[in-house]
Amino acid sequence: MFLTDYLKTKFLLPDKNTTFTGTKILRVSMGQETMGKKEKEKKKQKNKQDKEEKKQERKANNNKGKGLDAMMAYVDEYGNLTSTPPDPRRKLVIDHETIQLGATKREPINPADLIRTGVVTFFNDAKGYGFITDLKSQESVFVHINQLKEPIKERDKVIFEVEMGPKGASAVNVKKEVKA
Repeated sequence: MFLTDYLKTKFLLPDKNTTFTGTKILRVSMGQETMGKKEKEKKKQKNKQDKEEKKQERKANNNKGKGLDAMMAYVDEYGNLTSTPPDPRRKLVIDHETIQLGATKREPINPADLIRTGVVTFFNDAKGYGFITDLKSQESVFVHINQLKEPIKERDKVIFEVEMGPKGASAVNVKKEVKA
């Protein structure tokens, strides 16, 4: 089969006697492209027209020329945005020295308040720890054997200081209370 016969059957040329020329096929395909080009051109024109309409609409609703007051937004005492300025009669004057940034300042602790008395509620010599119940606050405070000044046992009255450790309150400088 020759190329012309193949193309006649594929492109359905009008009859078998028509000789194939590259220009005929080219004209057919150009005709199809032209149709697509026309549709694309119509689409382009429509988009251009829509864009022009939007531009005209923006010009009609233009906010240019308005003063700063029209663009200003205010915050009321509750933190909400509002278009009305605040009432100057309700203005509060705040001393900038009283504004506290960061963590609150602690008052100095009296060293006498650190010393507490309590009763040993549990102590295990083998494990090396126990608990003391503070007589003033009834809190249970952890005690480790390394913090003992002298050996203690359960139900002993003790004097101790409290330090905050990584897991909470811990008793240090623990010694038996001297009976007078």
